[in-house]
Amino acid sequence: MDTDALYEKLKNFQESKGYFFNKDSEKVNELLEALITNKERYGYMVCPCRLASGEQKDDRDIICPCEYREPDVKEFGSCYCSLYVSIEWNKGEISHEYVEERRPLEKMPGF
Repeated sequence: MDTDALYEKLKNFQESKGYFFNKDSEKVNELLEALITNKERYGYMVCPCRLASGEQKDDRDIICPCEYREPDVKEFGSCYCSLYVSIEWNKGEISHEYVEERRPLEKMPGF
């Protein structure tokens, strides 16, 4: 699968849930490429902005869209890696604040 196909597959499904791709198409393409790479590497599309263990059961919370996306977008208008954003974020109606990591340290490899 290439980035264009992945974009189309995810776009329609996620927009129906109120999540939009970041309007920065270059950033979106880089993140989609990284998701594809992670799918090839691990067998699942783990968040490209986080360190994966390579064990799907341990990485379940960070398989894109991760379980932290909903609270991140609700609080900040953007998920941790800024792939998914609210419509207000894309329109510049809310500030683009740094999204703090919600994943507990004990779930991160090496901790």
